[in-house]
Amino acid sequence: MKTLKDILYKVGLLEVRGDMLQGVSNITVDSRIVTAGDLFVAVRGTLTDGHKYIEQAIEKGATSVVCEEMPEETADGITFMRVKDSSLALGTIAANFYDNPSESLKIIGITGTNGKTSIATLLFSLFTKLGYNCSLISTIKIMVGTKELPATHTTPDALALNKLFSVMVRKGIAYCFMEVSSHAIDQQRIAGIVFSGGVFTNLTHDHLDYHHSFEAYRDTKKRFFDELPSAAFVLSNADDRNGRFMLQNTKGRTSYYGLKSMADFRCRIIENRFNGLQLNIDGVDIWFRLVGQFNAYNLLAVYACAVLLGEDQENILTVLSDIMPIEGRFDHFISTDGIIAIVDYAHSPDALENVLKAINSVRTGNEQLTTVIGAGGDRDTAKRPVMASIACKLSNRVILTSDNPRFEEPEAIIEEMKKGIPADKKMTTLSITNRLEAIKAACAMAKEGDIILVAGKGHEKYQEIKGVKYPFDDKKILHEILNHRAINQDLTKN
Repeated sequence: MKTLKDILYKVGLLEVRGDMLQGVSNITVDSRIVTAGDLFVAVRGTLTDGHKYIEQAIEKGATSVVCEEMPEETADGITFMRVKDSSLALGTIAANFYDNPSESLKIIGITGTNGKTSIATLLFSLFTKLGYNCSLISTIKIMVGTKELPATHTTPDALALNKLFSVMVRKGIAYCFMEVSSHAIDQQRIAGIVFSGGVFTNLTHDHLDYHHSFEAYRDTKKRFFDELPSAAFVLSNADDRNGRFMLQNTKGRTSYYGLKSMADFRCRIIENRFNGLQLNIDGVDIWFRLVGQFNAYNLLAVYACAVLLGEDQENILTVLSDIMPIEGRFDHFISTDGIIAIVDYAHSPDALENVLKAINSVRTGNEQLTTVIGAGGDRDTAKRPVMASIACKLSNRVILTSDNPRFEEPEAIIEEMKKGIPADKKMTTLSITNRLEAIKAACAMAKEGDIILVAGKGHEKYQEIKGVKYPFDDKKILHEILNHRAINQDLTKN
């Protein structure tokens, strides 16, 4: 059993009351699950303050406490340790408790507004196919080798991460590709992790409900790169206006990728169709199964990352060209009656614009494009009218509907979105609160060759309403409606 002295190594202790040689059976930040011999870390969260539950943790058996404020009276036999920042200390404590597992792995962090999931997943698929034992930590899922685990956060907390990393070490994992969210950076969830590389995708309007300003959001992302070790590689998007700013203070080895700017890794789009992309990368023309300019950036970032990790360029391109599209990211199919249906996770203005521009870049112009779009409740409200405006400007028809309203009224969210509808698009924009009925309406209006985009939820298999997650799968629903329609049409013809 490790002692407090072992697991508080390199934690800046301001004050100690008690025995540092006391053993620790487990670490927790949740007083409700404390067991005998635990170390309770009182963390200040966004919704509650762990300092309020110190007494409850002790009553449940905690024998030691890390906190930012010492209680006026400390119980006998309980060791109290005061630190400046409990969240920051937790990362180091968790790493020490699990024997610093990140030091035995090559962990690549991907951050930015859009593309994190795609790049992390593509890297996981690529390196797995190249013969490595890999892990993935993403919005969609967590993979440890071939075993899949559910994902509850884009980036888990420090305790969960280090426990997961320790499992990876035992399983012989070589690489871990993980999304790094701005929330995780701000809340110190990645504190104490040794990264071997970092990738910046892009930065646009998102999460301002949490960060309050674009500058605060940008600076939070930048902290990830500022704190990377000198041995790490750092790869950034040269075409993004914040791409070079992100790497200003990094100690890592810097490289850039881009389609337009001068960069270390460049590519050119030769052909862009619904069945894939032909790109020229490093002088090689190669076909990929993914669609759109935004995926050209994703593929280039993955290629560059793999080169920086020492892989053979020809092998990278050969394997990457055979990888299938990612669930919920420009996830499309053609119905039996010729309608192109697309499901995408786009839930920010920039992501939505990227998807719609990708669609418009490959369509003939004769077909009608209908976009079904909502906005999440209890999230950044400023982006709602902006998303509606983008959808209207880049689609023939728009249906505003419910996304994950959470604890907001979906009608109120739609009313805010309506403020962004251009005057000349009001006649081609509908509001249907029920998401199922909205998708049905889009399918009913579509004719052969037309395109339907259902955006916002992508891979999610639920709709969250008033704290309850109800089963809801956009792609499955589209398949069922369009297949049923095709069967009925065949019966009518016969």
